[in-house]
Amino acid sequence: MNNIIEVKNLNMAYGRSKVINNVSLNLSDKKVIGLCGPNGAGKTSLIKMLVGLIMSYEGEILIDGHKVSKVTKEIVSYQPDVINLDSSLTGHKAIKQYKALYSNFEEARFLELFAKLKLPLDKPLGKMSKGMKEKFQLALTLSRNAKVYIFDEPIAGVDPASRDSILETIINNYTNDALLLISTHIISDIESILDEVIFINDGEIILHENCDNLRDERNMSIDQIFREEFRW
Repeated sequence: MNNIIEVKNLNMAYGRSKVINNVSLNLSDKKVIGLCGPNGAGKTSLIKMLVGLIMSYEGEILIDGHKVSKVTKEIVSYQPDVINLDSSLTGHKAIKQYKALYSNFEEARFLELFAKLKLPLDKPLGKMSKGMKEKFQLALTLSRNAKVYIFDEPIAGVDPASRDSILETIINNYTNDALLLISTHIISDIESILDEVIFINDGEIILHENCDNLRDERNMSIDQIFREEFRW
């Protein structure tokens, strides 16, 4: 396994408010890693730095040996915590756009996912239900043969049955030798699929461990450890 993401002494602030505080991480490929913390802990800010949406920071980020740039946008397939796709986008239009944007976009995989998720190729996003929109975004993210997949809160705000379907779709369709990084504050639903877990709070990494080792050391589930660490 290789360190596909390296973060060294990362700091970022909004004005006088420090959002990310001296974060260092080494994340390997071929792993499923949970980035876990309460709302406002810094998860989304850290992810936005990894994918190049926030560039005003101190420290270093390397993705597969490259600084965050146009090069790393080819390496990372990212799904944000809010749907920000154009309302006129259809499946057919998405294929054309993503083919032009990403050399690793796989049309056959996209069509297979659309069929599995029972999505119409000719229906505009603006006329789809919330659940259909989420499936659409999921299909786009997973249709790239990427080295890193990052999902920011993919199961927040959905019912338990939908959470299971979303996680099952992700696990069954991402490139298996890639790094899969999932941000969440709902640990119980993703614990079973995680190899490692990162706990973040107030912009600081307070724990980064192998899940099996952590359960053995603490004699608790990851969910129980999370509740203990973040109890008011």
